Order: sequence, then structure tokens, then C-alpha cells
Amino acid sequence: MTENAKLKMGTGAESALQPNSARDAWRIFGIMAEFVEATDRLTAIKPAVSIFGSSRVKDGTPYYELTEKTARLLSDSGFAVISGGGPGIMEAANRGAYFGKSPSVGLNIQLPHEQTSNPYQDISQTFRHFFARKYMFVRFASAYVVMPGGFGTLDELMEALTLLQTGKARKIPLILVCSAFWQGLLDWFRDRLVGEGMIDPQDLDLIQVIDEPEGVVDAIFKHYEARPFGPLPTEHELLLNL
Repeated sequence: MTENAKLKMGTGAESALQPNSARDAWRIFGIMAEFVEATDRLTAIKPAVSIFGSSRVKDGTPYYELTEKTARLLSDSGFAVISGGGPGIMEAANRGAYFGKSPSVGLNIQLPHEQTSNPYQDISQTFRHFFARKYMFVRFASAYVVMPGGFGTLDELMEALTLLQTGKARKIPLILVCSAFWQGLLDWFRDRLVGEGMIDPQDLDLIQVIDEPEGVVDAIFKHYEARPFGPLPTEHELLLNL
């Protein structure tokens, strides 16, 4: 191949890359806009509890009703409730809070198969990017409540556990609801992760398992008996560096 041909190929390759590079650069501004807009809208919503769980749970089932009752108690106790804004457990969480005394917040996500937003949201924020949405669940939560769910719920649970374990987020209550559902996973944590030295035994203390809605509310208040619900100055710096 002649030098002239190589030069032409190089020039063509570079020009072909230019549109993608420009598009990627502009996407960064879109991501920044998501963070700025969501932060501005959620800053005043505190204290708040993030509730995670399956989108496949139907109205009238035990998990749905348990979530709705828990969210209603949290809302009436002064906690805004943050969910993923979709159906199932998310709807139950928003529904319970919506008819309570504190705001119901839905952090919706755009998906290839469009997620349907539930109608029980006082504040609704839609995201294109999972990581921006997940940041908001952590950034504005005074506690995490994890109901039964699938891969998405496990993803959110593991991210919260990792942030707490590594000290990248402030220590807040992380509560698994429905002990029968979670017991197999907890046994595996104990037998495999602790048993084979993958985590320290005290890392399991990051998790509480509670079955009753009243117990969930009591556990959160107990955690904050000697401190404010909001982040302390040092914890605020942690949250800025998630």
C-alpha cells in the first residue's frame, strides 16, 4: 500500500470517528443535567427512606400489601419515601407514602421496554442513566428498606452494602424485609463469604432483617436517637465523593 493510500485511510478513519466523539462529548452534558436537575428537586426532601423491590409483584398480594403498609407508616412518621417509580413493589411504596403525611418520590427510568410510571408520586423524576438514578437513591436516603425482588433489587442491595462496607457512604440502616425470602441469601453470605474469608464477620452487622412494618420504623428511629437524620459535615463530604 502506498503512503498516499495510507494517509487517505487514516484521514477517513479520523473523520469517521469525529461524529461519535462529538456525540459522546455532548452526552456528558446530558448526564450532568440529570444530576443537577435531580439534586435540585430532591434536596429539600428529607429525611427520606429508599425502598427497593420487584416490579412484578401484583396489587393485593402479601408483598405488595406489606410494602404499602410499611411506606404508609414511614410517611406518617415524617419520612419521605423514594422508590423506582414503576409498578409492583415500587408502586406499593409510592402508594403508601402518597396517602400518608410525607412526600412520595418516584425515580423513574427510561428502558427499551418502557417502564410504566405509577400514579402515586408527589415528585416524579425520570432518568436515562441507571448510575445517575442509583446515586440519588443513596444520596438522599436516611435508610434503605429492601423488599423481595429480582436482579435489579439485588443490584441495588449489593451497591448499598458495598458503599457501607467500604466507607464510601455514611452508615445508615439497611433493612431486609421478609426473613423467609432473604434467609437463603443470608445463609450463603455467612457460609461462603464469611466462611471463605471474602468478607469480615462484622460486615453482616450492616444488615438488619425485620418482618413487621412497625419494626422497620422503630429500627430507623433507634439508629437516629443520638444524632440528626441528615448527614454530619464529614458525612456530607463522603456523599459528594460517592
